[in-house]
Amino acid sequence: MRVFLTIVLPLLLPTALYVLWTIGAGRFHLEETPEFWRELPFLWLALAGMVLTLALVVSVAELGGAKNGVYVPPHLENGTIVPGRLEPEPGH
Repeated sequence: MRVFLTIVLPLLLPTALYVLWTIGAGRFHLEETPEFWRELPFLWLALAGMVLTLALVVSVAELGGAKNGVYVPPHLENGTIVPGRLEPEPGH
């Protein structure tokens, strides 16, 4: 699911929006499909998808990166569950 949301969706979203827009504008007809696909601006749609994917990958890398520290998993303490947490590394 993560691969779909971070790579596949941004790559396909510009093309999907363009196709929906042409259907809504009444420019898409089944008998004219080959001509429609010849007129489709694949280069611009591919570039837009790559830009969206690149922006998403960079933002995930910058904003969702790993934090420094030691992970303490959830555990049982005096009969209660203590949630997992990230504690600072000793000496920092």
